[in-house]
Amino acid sequence: MKKTLILIGTLSVLAFPAGVASASTTGQNIVQVAASNQQFSTLVSLVKKAGLVHALSGTTKLTVFAPTNAAFAKVPSATLAKLATHKALLVKVLEYHVLPGVVPASKVLKLGSAKTLEGGHVRFSVRAGHAYVNQARIIQTNIHATNGIIHAINAVLTPG
Repeated sequence: MKKTLILIGTLSVLAFPAGVASASTTGQNIVQVAASNQQFSTLVSLVKKAGLVHALSGTTKLTVFAPTNAAFAKVPSATLAKLATHKALLVKVLEYHVLPGVVPASKVLKLGSAKTLEGGHVRFSVRAGHAYVNQARIIQTNIHATNGIIHAINAVLTPG
């Protein structure tokens, strides 16, 4: 047990390097925090189109793996256009980025996998010293909001 905890602690240090492991925003919910950060403008726009602002602004505690604008830029424009015009599909993709409850970086790697609001599962791993959720690298962690936490990722997750 002690070796396992030491290993997890070591992986956490490797996977979440100093300088990107924590950010704090007080008095704002998840949507407000994301809207105040330019790197999430595409995500916020899609959350609005999907009608999920209220769900991500309420009192329910959530963890969001938030793709940055650069992550969305990697998605083919035809795919983004399809998401923008098919609300049910957009909701499904966005909800796949959300976990119920607050899962800080210190607990992400301990989970191994987790069930998303969409109903599917995401997997957590460490590769080459970096933490991943499915194929997306977690590039910034623990961006706090009144109703949860955001972890920035470098790719858009797609439900299976």
